[in-house]
Amino acid sequence: MQHEILYRDAFPIIRCRLSRGEQIKAESDAMIAMSPTVDIEGKREGSFLGGLVRSLVTSESFFFQYLTAARGDGEVLLGHPMPGAIESIDLDGSHGFIIQKGGFLAAAPSVELDTKTQNFAKGLFSGAGFFLLHAHGHGPLFIASYGAMHPIDLASGEEIVIDNGHLVAWQDNMDYDVQKSSSGWVSSLKSGEGVVCRFKGPGRILIQTRNPNAFGSWLSTIIPLSLIHI
Repeated sequence: MQHEILYRDAFPIIRCRLSRGEQIKAESDAMIAMSPTVDIEGKREGSFLGGLVRSLVTSESFFFQYLTAARGDGEVLLGHPMPGAIESIDLDGSHGFIIQKGGFLAAAPSVELDTKTQNFAKGLFSGAGFFLLHAHGHGPLFIASYGAMHPIDLASGEEIVIDNGHLVAWQDNMDYDVQKSSSGWVSSLKSGEGVVCRFKGPGRILIQTRNPNAFGSWLSTIIPLSLIHI
């Protein structure tokens, strides 16, 4: 699959050039434009139960778009609703990625999507929830963020502390702990951080430069809540 990310500086989109018979799957409503040779179909990924769990607990759609160049070569333009970045990851089967809610945009059909369960403490305090989207297999994977996306590569034994609202994705062979941002709970709450996630390498983490939760809190200070929910 030939692909490129256009307009990286602001409001990027993906342009995929599909040879006849090639296919890409994307989050519901991601298609911006497509050639008349391309067919689009809504299908669930995996089993009915798996699709239901993914939809209910990871904020991803129950159905994905499957776009196929059925009648000749074609082109597809894909985008996402957030004002942020799009990055591509070429999965080679050695590891997959855990993706935060709303971070998945598109992937090759050979990339499998399922859910991964977190323990009680991580699910409750990390901000990520008890279930996370797990992408693994072979082929291109496209991830979206709020704000710009910044990769962090950790060497073996190297550690970093990340605010949970800025997490986008991380390698599935990495682990992390949830901890207080300061030495005590009072200080942690006063700092505005509360709990944070501490990752240990080796592995890659993708973070976003803006925090959607913080933006929502700021927005509520200038717009009445009754108008936000309309």
